[in-house]
Amino acid sequence: MADPTGFLRHHRELPARRPVDVRIQDWREVYEEFASPALTAQAARCMDCGIPFCHNGCPLGNLIPEWNDLARRGEWSEAIDRLHATNNFPEFTGRLCPAPCEAACVLGISDDPVTIKQIEVSIIDRAFADGRGVDPVPPSTRTGKKVAVVGSGPAGLATAQQLTRAGHDVTVYERADRIGGLLRYGIPEFKMEKAVLNRRLEQMAAEGTKFVTSCDVGVDIGVDELRASHDAVVLAGGSTIGRDLTVPGRELSGVYQAMEYLPLANKVREGDLAEPPITAAGKRVVVIGGGDTGADCLGTAHRQGAVSVHQLEIMPRPPASRPPANPWPSFPVIYRVSSAHEEGGERVYAVSTECFLGDDEGRLRALRMHEVQMVDGKFQKVEGTDIELPCELVLMAMGFVGPQREGLLGDLGVELDARGNVARDAGWQSSVPGVFVAGDMGRGQSLIVWAIAEGRSAAAAVDRYLVGTTDLPDPITPTRR
Repeated sequence: MADPTGFLRHHRELPARRPVDVRIQDWREVYEEFASPALTAQAARCMDCGIPFCHNGCPLGNLIPEWNDLARRGEWSEAIDRLHATNNFPEFTGRLCPAPCEAACVLGISDDPVTIKQIEVSIIDRAFADGRGVDPVPPSTRTGKKVAVVGSGPAGLATAQQLTRAGHDVTVYERADRIGGLLRYGIPEFKMEKAVLNRRLEQMAAEGTKFVTSCDVGVDIGVDELRASHDAVVLAGGSTIGRDLTVPGRELSGVYQAMEYLPLANKVREGDLAEPPITAAGKRVVVIGGGDTGADCLGTAHRQGAVSVHQLEIMPRPPASRPPANPWPSFPVIYRVSSAHEEGGERVYAVSTECFLGDDEGRLRALRMHEVQMVDGKFQKVEGTDIELPCELVLMAMGFVGPQREGLLGDLGVELDARGNVARDAGWQSSVPGVFVAGDMGRGQSLIVWAIAEGRSAAAAVDRYLVGTTDLPDPITPTRR
């Protein structure tokens, strides 16, 4: 063990969040800087376990005890090298991942787990600040093979960077006007400032990855043309169809999907819009869905000046600590308070929306909901619990049900699995030869860390397909969940 008493001498500590009344006035990230002595103390809590279960929790196979100890000793150049050995984008996961590695930390059996995520983001942010360990890594040789990556979220970017470094000519196609996918337009600025994304894209461009924006494959460029001009195609378009709520009043003005709302706020931050066409300013807002996307809507509504915000969840409130049926090292399903929840709003559990109510001009004025309880595995209404909740804006953040089927996927003729995602074999290849799949488009809605892991493994499969062998890492298989 690097520091045999570190976990005894130091308690878990995270950087402070900026005061609520200050941070809701801007869009900057909510956390203050974490001083080096505090970070060193947190790294010293790692027990360097003989069997590091944090590895089991991380799809990327991050070498967590190794870079924890390097951070403890202040060996930052070695730490970033060890971090980049398994993760292309630790600045993304360090900010956005829910940290299944921490849930699997052995120290978490009897104490608070190591602050793995904070150590990770501190290592990469220091590397960018010092200009060490983040230089472009162009390939030493070129294969002459061309690869098209469709979609520029974390899976697509990871695939592209790995294949570019392997010597292939890689072009990333993105239908939005900027590269980044959900990292650009789905994640609010207060969770990850877009300068963090831009600096990594600059590195990738310097390595030779080409980016084409405002290009909807299947519309602006035909799939036949795309396949004819590339030796392989990687589909990484994500799971983009939001789960809908087909109840009376759904058509009213004021009822939107979360991903109709969140990108507009980011476009304002990019300078494309003076004001978002859909805004919470001066409105009573209801967010339907208790997950991360719902919290993103909540924090955005606070910053736009909502009068009130209610966040509805059909499930009952989770317990404060692990129940017996949810033991370590599984991911704990417990009550959590994100920075957005800390900023205000009311969370309402075990309720279901019955209908939306409008005025004479077709504008939303309220929703009617009722309490539910689980009976024989199904939610049933609790009679006599109807509530009418006044609101002018409803944001549906109930998750995503798969990729868009029409257009690209239909034109390619790829087979879909039982869940409506693109089917792929053990080598990440779809039913169409030379067309591979990575990320949520094949896996279904998942975590950013899984997207990057899938991108890295898919890149290894494409490299092997193109040249017969590969030296690229292959952390996961398509069937692992």
